[in-house]
Parts: sequence; C-alpha cells; structure tokens
Amino acid sequence: MLRICGIELKSSEAILAVIELTDNGHQFVDIEPKKIKLGNDESSELVKSFYDAVVNFSKDNHIDTFVIKKRAKKGQMAGGAVSFKLEAIIQLNGVAGVEFVSGQGIAAAHKKEPFEIPEGINKYQENAFMAASLYIRKN
Repeated sequence: MLRICGIELKSSEAILAVIELTDNGHQFVDIEPKKIKLGNDESSELVKSFYDAVVNFSKDNHIDTFVIKKRAKKGQMAGGAVSFKLEAIIQLNGVAGVEFVSGQGIAAAHKKEPFEIPEGINKYQENAFMAASLYIRKN
C-alpha cells in the first residue's frame, strides 16, 4: 500500500489531498488536516512550525510521496514568493519523497481522460487531487 499526497500551494498554505494505492486500484482518503498554513513567513518560529506540521502529517498519515503542482516562476501567473518558500520546506521534509507535476500536464491529462473527482472532496482540494492522480497515471 502506497500513499501519495497531492499538494497545491496557494499564497501561504499547502492544500492537501491523499490517495491510497492498493492492489485493487486507488482511492481518495479523507483525512485531516486538509490544509497546512504558514502564518508569518518572516518568523523563524512559524516557519519551523510549518516544517514540523509537514513532517508530522507525513509520519501520522504514512505518506510515501508528496506531489506538488508546479507554479510558474515568472510572468502574470507566477507563484508568490511565500509559496516557493513552502515548496522548499516540503522538499526538506526528510520523511517522504517529493515529485512535481505541471498544471499544463494536469490539464492535458484531464482533457484526454478526465480524472474521477471523488465524492466528499472539497472543491479547493481538486487540483491537489489531480496532481496526485497524474503522478499515479505516470508511474
């Protein structure tokens, strides 16, 4: 059994969606928290707290891989500076692997063969779910 956690980074929070792979396929796992938020990104204490929350989430929920939806680095749709800080913190978690998928890749895969969005998932979690789903399709 593998657990993949899709992540969409928006401003100062990581939106999470966990998928469990079994011999019978995969399914969405509705677990808390659904978001991990960073308060003041200039506070070392709060940055460390975000790091601890990611590590504890990974350990408590037996996450094997985090799959982060990439954000543009420049241009009109560029991700904010804080979201790149969150990304680096997640990459340094030391517990679970970290992979990346592009928004364009998610959109193309969804157009070709739509992702089945499970009942019970919050609308704000859908991009994180699709990031994890795309990773599963590719591997």
